Amino acid sequence: MSDDCIFCQILQGEAPCYHVHETRYTRTFLDIFPAAPGHCLIVTKDHYQDIFAATPESIAMVGHVSTLIAHAVKQELQCEGVGIFQLNGAAAGQTVFHYHMHVIPRNSGEDLAIHSRVPGDTGELEAMAARLHARAMSMRTED
Repeated sequence: MSDDCIFCQILQGEAPCYHVHETRYTRTFLDIFPAAPGHCLIVTKDHYQDIFAATPESIAMVGHVSTLIAHAVKQELQCEGVGIFQLNGAAAGQTVFHYHMHVIPRNSGEDLAIHSRVPGDTGELEAMAARLHARAMSMRTED
């Protein structure tokens, strides 16, 4: 764990999050600066700066969970598509240096964005997290 990493702080219960799903190896929660309503982040429970530091097993688990979360987001939000994004290094747009994957609901005609500077409404984030958690749990696969 890294003391100055916001995702590590969330994992240690030192910072709040809008919980969606959890396995032994990952935690999924809503991005508090969503590119779209339902924008989820899947993070490894172990701290790895990026794909170059992460273990193949942790990368595989994030990928596995991304399929479950993508299905839950698409079914719950009835969006046309789901963007799956994983950024490595500042030059690639990574802003939190803890291995993670973005799952972003997408619809035709929307501008493609991965990060937002506008925080989500806390009430809307709470409600969305509850909806996606319920959907993901109804689809739950073995972790």
